[in-house]
Amino acid sequence: MGRDSSSLEGKAGHYQEKVFQDASIGQAQGSGGGLDVLSNHQLERGLKSRHIQFLALGGAIGTGLFVGSGAILAQVGPAPLFMAYLSMMLVVWIVMNDLAEICTYLPLKGISIPYFVSRFVDPSLAFADGWNYWYAYAILVAAEATAGAIILQYWTTVVPVAVWIAIILIVILLLNIIAVGFFGEAEFWFASIKLISITGLIIVSVVIFFGGGPDEGRLGFRYWKTENGYSAFNPYLAGGSTGRFLAYWIAFVKAGFAFITSPELIALASGETMAPRRNIPKAARRYVWRLAIFYGLGSLCIGVIVPRNNKRLLSPESNAAASPFVIGIQLAGIPILNHIINAAILTSAWSAGNAFVYSGSRVLYSMAMNGQAPALFKRTTRRGVPWTAVLATWVIGCLAFLNVSNSGAQVFQWFSNISTISGYIAWIVVFVTYLRFRKAMQFNGMMSVLPYRTVLQPYATWICLFIISVLTLTNGFYGNSKHGQGAQITANLLAVFFPSAWNVSDFIAAYITIPIFLALYLGHKIYWAWFQASKAESEGGMPKTGSKAKQMWKVFSTFVIPTRDVDVMTGKQEMDELEAMDVPPVPRNWLEKFWFWLA
Repeated sequence: MGRDSSSLEGKAGHYQEKVFQDASIGQAQGSGGGLDVLSNHQLERGLKSRHIQFLALGGAIGTGLFVGSGAILAQVGPAPLFMAYLSMMLVVWIVMNDLAEICTYLPLKGISIPYFVSRFVDPSLAFADGWNYWYAYAILVAAEATAGAIILQYWTTVVPVAVWIAIILIVILLLNIIAVGFFGEAEFWFASIKLISITGLIIVSVVIFFGGGPDEGRLGFRYWKTENGYSAFNPYLAGGSTGRFLAYWIAFVKAGFAFITSPELIALASGETMAPRRNIPKAARRYVWRLAIFYGLGSLCIGVIVPRNNKRLLSPESNAAASPFVIGIQLAGIPILNHIINAAILTSAWSAGNAFVYSGSRVLYSMAMNGQAPALFKRTTRRGVPWTAVLATWVIGCLAFLNVSNSGAQVFQWFSNISTISGYIAWIVVFVTYLRFRKAMQFNGMMSVLPYRTVLQPYATWICLFIISVLTLTNGFYGNSKHGQGAQITANLLAVFFPSAWNVSDFIAAYITIPIFLALYLGHKIYWAWFQASKAESEGGMPKTGSKAKQMWKVFSTFVIPTRDVDVMTGKQEMDELEAMDVPPVPRNWLEKFWFWLA
């Protein structure tokens, strides 16, 4: 495509600027400030198809699979672990489908999920959702940086953990601050190494399953049988069917951490993606299948090669030795591979942290464009990188240094728990936004013009909305241990909802995000009601005494933008023209044909 492609991208930038100028005119209860995007604030379309596909996978596959899955296995057994990951993958698939439909229709530069919430649902909900997203991403950066530092200490403890954390954070900052294309390329290679490593681990697990390991002989499903302290299910809190169901449910609740905020990565990257209406659906369709391979097969393999009663699965240090893959391969008597596995885990932590800085900064940038964050975060470099937003997100990631001390590690773990429920709340908002978007498109008779439509809608969204709402409310179903090490940690786990195990601190840690989110929402709702009423008063629209209070109540009590007022047209023409200019690459040989299919 060469020169033609460059000229098309230049014209596309002109269309994008017009989109935001049109959007700033305002919509009925629109974005809560209108988009204010000048040409020197524009992001650049520097991400290719392979970049956004591996960006989403890189963010999804982090330490949750490598280490967190071992904690679930030790507590409830291999069957609930496998079932929980499969169940969560179905939910994530629906989240991805919902976001892909919206973002393929309007892949505007500078947008984020809160922008669509503001446009299709309510500006106050968008305000709360945006800060919720940013906080979750920033905390996850700290979590991944800490995990990476601990993994590096597996090889040597001479270097202080603070030095490793500093090195990891500095590299992540450099990769995000230089240029979006450079970031995308780095993330592609990070994720590629990680995915190849996971594929190798799955193959090794299959070999061990059939007896290829030096020590244990043919494993099969030995650890799933009820013998020698093994079992497929470890009933939780109760016996029989109730205990087995509760075991599955706690696994389902915990499995969410491995997937939190991962499907949103493609949506956040849509404004910086080349040929978005071609590449976003492509990435969305393949995302769930790749998750199924790595998480589905990965969780099954973990339950095959490691017994749930292995004392090394849970450790207060949560270091690389706690990885079930490391334990399983060491049990099989295979040398050297434990170091390779640790390198893969390090890559996954670095890759995920890299993706989370990117995502958090784009959320903050978009909020600044909407007037829901300080204008300082609208600043970009000449290469289109929102550097102030990147720095703000990265600075919160420095909370990783809390892990230098034991007390700091406990505080940081508390923040990490909050990020999980933040993700659940964010998914609830995604489902609500999609349902409002779909209803508005139906009201305007425009369902047929959607460039990308997914199956089972809107029924799948309603079902997942119910499931995630219940997960959010039962997030405190499990608690953290107060004391004890190794196998005794399992015995000391607390269940918030059982009277005999009630614990105030665990309950607060599990649910503090909900009142924070509501405070952001209601606080902005009051401000927005006052702003709208004051605007109407200044325009002479309320001559009667006391009418301002009535107007404020009317705005405050309106929880969604009326369907007839939802704007589904702004930006559509420009995106249609951008799509019309797209010329899909034509493979010249079978190798290119395979590559275009893969990435």
